[in-house]
Amino acid sequence: MTDAISTAAQTSKAWPFEEARKLIKRFPGGKRDASGQLVPVLFETGYGPSGLPHIGTFQEVLRTTFVRRAYEVLTGGHPTRLVAFSDDMDGLRKVPDNVPNKAVLEAHLGHPLSRIPDPFEKFESFAHHNNAMLRDFLDRFGFDYEFVSASDRYNSGAFDDALKGVLRNWQAIMDIMLPTLREERRKTYSPVLPVSPPTGEVLQVPVEVVDAEAGIVRFIDSNGETVEHTILGGWSKLQWKVDWAMRWVALGVDYEMCGKDLTDSVTQSGKIARVLGGQRPEGLIYELFLDEKGEKISKSKGNGLTIEQWLEYGSEESLGFYLFREPKSAKSLHVGIIPRAVDEYWQFREKIPTQPVEQQLGNPVWHLLRTNGPAQGEGDKLPVTYGLLLNLVGVLGAQATRDQVWSYLGNYVENADPAAHPALDGLVTRALAYNRDFIAPTLQRRKPEANEAKALAALDQALAGVAEDATAEDLQNIVYEIGKNPDFGFENLRDWFKALYETLLGSSAGPRMGSFIALYGVANSRKLIAEALG
Repeated sequence: MTDAISTAAQTSKAWPFEEARKLIKRFPGGKRDASGQLVPVLFETGYGPSGLPHIGTFQEVLRTTFVRRAYEVLTGGHPTRLVAFSDDMDGLRKVPDNVPNKAVLEAHLGHPLSRIPDPFEKFESFAHHNNAMLRDFLDRFGFDYEFVSASDRYNSGAFDDALKGVLRNWQAIMDIMLPTLREERRKTYSPVLPVSPPTGEVLQVPVEVVDAEAGIVRFIDSNGETVEHTILGGWSKLQWKVDWAMRWVALGVDYEMCGKDLTDSVTQSGKIARVLGGQRPEGLIYELFLDEKGEKISKSKGNGLTIEQWLEYGSEESLGFYLFREPKSAKSLHVGIIPRAVDEYWQFREKIPTQPVEQQLGNPVWHLLRTNGPAQGEGDKLPVTYGLLLNLVGVLGAQATRDQVWSYLGNYVENADPAAHPALDGLVTRALAYNRDFIAPTLQRRKPEANEAKALAALDQALAGVAEDATAEDLQNIVYEIGKNPDFGFENLRDWFKALYETLLGSSAGPRMGSFIALYGVANSRKLIAEALG
């Protein structure tokens, strides 16, 4: 890390640095223990293992990592930790649709997720299965994190002192929570959800504190009997907002972000954390994702975009780039945004070496390249844009192959060997998939208008005198000159380009035509023109 970067970071307006400065203000000399020793600032992300990890899980860990790295830059390398916490002591409320052996789960409704058999028959419990998926998911992207599960903490007694703190401050917590609840809910609300000794279910019943120091409470069990029992050692689970606050205090969490839908939870949990002798962590409240109709994404509706879908049509880096920008603004999340995100990622990556330090720190790619270690590849350039690749495969048709695309890339790319351009090769595969699923089924080239036909004929005539290896710039100049010729009646160049896209490529938008002609080949481009004129 250079002194210039460290200095510029102090005033950078990039949101990770602004978030990290909250922690600088919280710990002016760094986070220290009672003896004055520097200790790690703790970042946390949460995960509910009733379902599989998804794009929301990825974005929260990634965005938190941006802030973590920014804090390290601002402090000259003060220690940090990132905990990925699995809330796997929750009782199972409903059976997910995407699991086998549903009867196994139906027989254990209400039981903690970590005490329910794995319907996939691979792990000791349903939670262990989903937790393994979470770790595999995070490892796949190279995140640096520590995994912590609620069931391990509750069952081992690691949370026992914190649970006693909840019992000691019972009335204060009730005073915070009851005014936020509906009348019916107030009658049964309890900060602690005891686990039934005979059935093992997590119970939603009123609870009376008997002995806070011993962890004993009284409640009516599901069989109607009044029971006095411990809540320690895995015999309870706290209600969500109380649980979140307890976890912050017990683990010493300093930073945790969340979605806008948890704004109220942050407020109430922050008050409870103060009652428990701690404080609410710093954090960012981010906006939620929208689908292409502008509606909120819902797992039950299935109107979202999965991370697997993004990675089928776009790169991991492009997803990270898209998630970096404007986290406090609602973001559309659908396949139509992927091509632009891919190309913008590479545009920003190419810019880094030519930017002053202040601009580098505001460049999303600068942060992306540092999430999982030292930066590599700053200034790298993609020889062909993803948009241009999509135009090429669109012309080649739904049956286009990887080898066929690379044969055309030889017209445009020096040393056109997939092994020499692995990032481009990955995008070729994705472009073929995107074309197959979204472009080819809707592709429709329109017939040119009379003036457009004359311009296309002039372009064909001009290309007839051009060498096959003409540069993209020379070809672009030819296209420009025809579009500017008043004989063809275009009010502006935009109308000419739109005509080229719609008649030759079957699209309302497209690439620099000089680049496309160079890539597709002069002779092949003349064939396209002939088809349009025919």
